[in-house]
This record gives sequence, C-alpha cells and structure tokens, in this order.
Amino acid sequence: MIILGVTGSLGTGKSFVASVLRSLGAKVLDADRMAHESLAKGSASYKRIVKLFGSGVLDKSGKINRSKLAGLVFKNKQALKKLNGIIHPDVIRKIKYNIRKAREDAVVVIDAPLLVEARLTGMVDKLIVVKASKKNQYRRCARSLGIGKEECERRLRNQMPLAKKLKLADYVIRNDHTKSRTRSQVKQIWRQLWR
Repeated sequence: MIILGVTGSLGTGKSFVASVLRSLGAKVLDADRMAHESLAKGSASYKRIVKLFGSGVLDKSGKINRSKLAGLVFKNKQALKKLNGIIHPDVIRKIKYNIRKAREDAVVVIDAPLLVEARLTGMVDKLIVVKASKKNQYRRCARSLGIGKEECERRLRNQMPLAKKLKLADYVIRNDHTKSRTRSQVKQIWRQLWR
C-alpha cells in the first residue's frame, strides 16, 4: 500500500489533484468532507461545538451554519484552535479506519488542507504539495467558497505558510495553468510511484 498526502493552501486546487489521482485508481480520503460530517446534527462534535460557540452558529433547522462558524473562528486564532481540537481527532480516527480497510495493493490519498498542521505527515509515504499564485487562490476562493479577497487572505493567515509546506514536499504540483497541464503533472507523479 502507498499512502499519499495531498495538501496545499486554500484555493491552490488540491481537490482537483486528488480527483485526478482518484481517476487513476487511488482511494481518496477527503478530510474536508469528513470534517463536514463531524458537524452533523446530533453528533458528539456538534454538541461540543454548540456548547462552545453557542446557538448563534446554528441555522433555523438546528444544523451548524458553516459560514457563521467560519466567520467566528477565522477572526480569532484561539477559537479556531478550539474548533480544530474538536474536529481533528474525529477526522484522524476516520482516516485511520479507512486506511485499515484499504486493500494491500491500494494507493490511498489523504486529501487534507491541514495535513501538515494536524501532524499527519507521519502517516504518509509521500507528500504532494499543490501551489498556485495568490491571484488564482483568490479567484478559486471566490468561485468555490463565495468569499472575497480579504476573507480569503484572513483564512490563509490561519494556515501554515505554503512556503513551509513546500519544504516538506516530495512532489510539487504547480496549478496555475490549464487543467490538462495539472493532470499531466499528476500522471507523471503516478508513473514515478510505480518505478
């Protein structure tokens, strides 16, 4: 089994890279999706989050409103640290469970924006870091998250600088051009894994 970590900063396009790896046959573990599942109404994490942040983070149906929660935590590093302290252990448990379930001959990809920050690098055989220009990061944040440059920058300040992640990378994907160019870089890494 080969375990790959795919990370980057907000808006670098790591999820696209993970999707290309999936199309090549990898089993992708999406940490963001797992984190969203942790917020499900009635879950242990949900209860702890509501207790910590109050009912103001809920929508009319009683579900956690992720944009309200993000609005709180990305303005306050301590609040973000507390939220991560609730969500990260749950996500890490799910990742470990899925790795145990994977076939021996599988390539498992951990797609996680905070892979380095959550100290998951010890779980991976190779680390892929996806990078992009700030201009492209802002554009992707606007498109996928509906947030402007200022909010994107605030969130980026709460992540480890991309330059530090790049120093830990086994492979770097530059995602500033066409999707086909990015896809070619991913395929090249895939071929190298099997040499």
